[in-house]
Amino acid sequence: MKPMFCLLLPLVATVVLAQDKNPVTSVVKEIMPRQQRNLVAAVEAMPADKFGYKPTEQQMTFGRLLLHIIESNNYLCSKIGDLPEVKAAPLKESDGKEKLAAALKASFEFCTAALNKVDDSKLGDEVELFGGRKGSRAFALIALSNDWADHYSSAAIYLRLNGLLPPTAQPKK
Repeated sequence: MKPMFCLLLPLVATVVLAQDKNPVTSVVKEIMPRQQRNLVAAVEAMPADKFGYKPTEQQMTFGRLLLHIIESNNYLCSKIGDLPEVKAAPLKESDGKEKLAAALKASFEFCTAALNKVDDSKLGDEVELFGGRKGSRAFALIALSNDWADHYSSAAIYLRLNGLLPPTAQPKK
């Protein structure tokens, strides 16, 4: 005789799946506010005079990292949400903390709008990715959430190398 939980497991799984018909897009939508909060807080923590800092000659400056995040958000979210890519005034890594921080926040607002336009039924659609390659919308969605983690990791290292604790290492208030 099977234990009771084994008999109930398929029923529980069916109920859980029925509660969210878009588990993949829903998870990315759930991840985004935390990643946005952490990335914006990292930018706010870095002193303006350190936006030109780079750990080694081969690495990008903190300002360039921020510009890369903005560009990635705008590009990938346009593909995910099937929206025209944001074409704001051209930014430079030397534009300064206030301008780059504002553009980062705007890129997350654009991503919010894009994610609100997609559901799991569209994840198999082909989209153009970086370098003109083709891939699925699911690929772009997963790349976006991976990028947020990767970019925050880089920003956290830049902060630590400048004697600052990254937002996720701060003591709980």
